[in-house]
Amino acid sequence: MGIRCDSVTVAYDGNVVLDSLDLTVEPGEVMALLGPSGSGKTTALRAVAGFVRPASGRVYLGGEDVTDLPPYRRGIGMVVQSYALFPHLRVDENVAFGLKARRTPRDEIRQRVAEALELTGMAGYARRHPRELSGGQQQRVAIARALAIRPRVLLLDEPLSALDTRLRAGMLAELARLHRELPDVSMLYVTHDQVEALTLADRIAVMDSARLRSCGTPRELYRAPADAFTASFVGGANLVPVTVTADGVSFAGTELKLDTAGAAAGARATLCVRPHLVGLGEGPNRLPGTVREIQWRGATHRLYVEVDGHTMMADVRELKAPPALGDTVDLYFAPDDGVLLPAGVTGDDH
Repeated sequence: MGIRCDSVTVAYDGNVVLDSLDLTVEPGEVMALLGPSGSGKTTALRAVAGFVRPASGRVYLGGEDVTDLPPYRRGIGMVVQSYALFPHLRVDENVAFGLKARRTPRDEIRQRVAEALELTGMAGYARRHPRELSGGQQQRVAIARALAIRPRVLLLDEPLSALDTRLRAGMLAELARLHRELPDVSMLYVTHDQVEALTLADRIAVMDSARLRSCGTPRELYRAPADAFTASFVGGANLVPVTVTADGVSFAGTELKLDTAGAAAGARATLCVRPHLVGLGEGPNRLPGTVREIQWRGATHRLYVEVDGHTMMADVRELKAPPALGDTVDLYFAPDDGVLLPAGVTGDDH
């Protein structure tokens, strides 16, 4: 069952919090809604779930218009960041809750609860209470409860944000496994964490200021972002203002080689280069600058280098003798590693 939002707008007291959202999630697809706080991503999820009613537009599930249906009649499963388990109920009773509300026969409830707990790796915890579980285990129970009703659509609202880094990585792997084992279930996954979106999603919808900014596969958005906001939010990027020239662009008084097909000479634009594609030392498209900050990140050092008043980031591997703060260094990047974007927000505006 797929999901389609057709020009869905949501407003509270005249304040638009979701503006004309057009979005389609194909059957069996994982779509991540990625964006900062207040971008409208959770409102979009709640509109699909039926918890908020659009001021205009329609919501479709599997081709059926469900805009006027209450949540319990939409056949969806939902997982939220706070787990929302009943503390007085055992794990198996929590998982059975939605089935009992639907008046499912008792024997079928037992079967479905067992299947859902097995699928989420929680079969050995059925008789425990939520207080006896870790955060990651509680989230697995919440997912099992959503899956027990056998939804065709699974909605996840920042389900990993309450977990620590290690648990989050493990749960992300579990969600990816569930996606493989439940290929017919469409998932709409709300997150502000780009790693979660890049790891799990088939496609990512990038949202900002109540509007959809861009939508595509993780590879498309990472390698060829549509605009500077998408580039900065999906993977992180160096974004600096440039002027298009006959053979490339001009930045900081330096001519840089770059594919500028379709851009007119003299036009203003934004150069996008991913930090891991920026080298240190001699190379093409050399830019001298001053080291302002150094961060050791285990396998890499991230250098923050001021170039003509703009900060550029370089993720350099195996830097045994990093430069000192205030040192002058040369950055470089290959012509094929730079992407030309429309003029707009740059890294210094964040």
